This record gives sequence, structure tokens and C-alpha cells, in this order.
Amino acid sequence: MTIDVERWSGDGALTQCLLDRLRIAPAIAAVRVEDAPASREEPGYLFVSNELLIVPAVRPGRRRRWMPGWLTPPVAAWAVDDVAAWLAADPDIGPPDFADSGMLQYLRTQRIIPPYQTRGFKLVEMARIYLSRNPPHG
Repeated sequence: MTIDVERWSGDGALTQCLLDRLRIAPAIAAVRVEDAPASREEPGYLFVSNELLIVPAVRPGRRRRWMPGWLTPPVAAWAVDDVAAWLAADPDIGPPDFADSGMLQYLRTQRIIPPYQTRGFKLVEMARIYLSRNPPHG
């Protein structure tokens, strides 16, 4: 498996947890993690948004011996539902907060109160997972 984290700042505990779970997935060829442009920081809260692009492994198709072309074309080993089921099996992750045919979205919030301060801030982390057929490129 290839993991590309060049475009990721490393922020986000949820994103790291998702990446650790996807790292051991049997039918994923590559993962690329990127910071999404929606990330921002304002007084009172920090919004971290990351995107994970997954390239599933491909099951080979069958070719015809006597004629050019595919009898059965190659297909992706996993679909979005398979990735959702794999991630939901981990108790630290659970099911996605939103899912459709092309994307999974996870949203986590937590209140952080630094030591020796009376006011804390709210950390909101959103991670979106997309499936791609193209290999990751730098």
C-alpha cells in the first residue's frame, strides 16, 4: 500500500485514526491525505477539515483468448459501502455521520481547556473519504 501525506499538515486525531485503520485494510492500494481548504481558526473554536482519497485494489478481469477485449473487465475490489463497513468495525471510529455513493464523512467535536486558563475552545474535525480509480500523484 502507498500512503501519501505530503499535502497533510498532520492535524486531526480522527484523521490519524482513520489512516491507521485504512493502513491495514486488505483491499486498498493507496491512500492520499490532504488538508481541505475549509480548515480555519477563529476565537473560541478550531475547525480542521481533511480529505482522504482511497484507491482500492483492482480485481483482474478475464480476457478472451480468440478475440481482443475483455470478457469481464477489471473491477475495484471495494466500494464505498465496503470501506464504511471496514471503518465501522473499529469501535474508535464507528459508522460515518454521512454517507452517499461517492463519499463518507466523519465529524467529531471536543472541548479543549488548556491548563491554567479559564476559557477553552471547541475543536471540530471533519474528515471526508473519497474513492478514486487514479493512482495518487505528488
